Amino acid sequence: MKFKKRNKVSPEFSMSSMTDIVFLLLVFFMLTSNAPNALDMILPKAKGKSTNTKNVAVSIKKNQNYYINNKNITASKIEVELRNLLAGQDKPTVLLRVEEGVPIEKAVYVMDIANRNKFKVILAVRPK
Repeated sequence: MKFKKRNKVSPEFSMSSMTDIVFLLLVFFMLTSNAPNALDMILPKAKGKSTNTKNVAVSIKKNQNYYINNKNITASKIEVELRNLLAGQDKPTVLLRVEEGVPIEKAVYVMDIANRNKFKVILAVRPK
């Protein structure tokens, strides 16, 4: 009894192992990549006191008017006014009060100014 030998080399290439490797590399690079820089924002707690003696309050009303310590100010002058008020403080802090319904871009504008000048930002919220 004579058996035939099948020693043929298949010219086909299986892509399943290649897709597994590409998928694993994709997951690896997604997990190890750095997230974009975000603004540090500290939300106030119900208990505790601020160690800073002087906070500067920036308020944004629904009509998109800006106020610094209850004084109306234009958006273009906020950065200069904050620098003047917080000059010489060891931990300059901006208390940001944004009325409900104000576009988020307005709040981000003030947070960006604080981030550029290394001011700490506290977002004021109302309790539930």
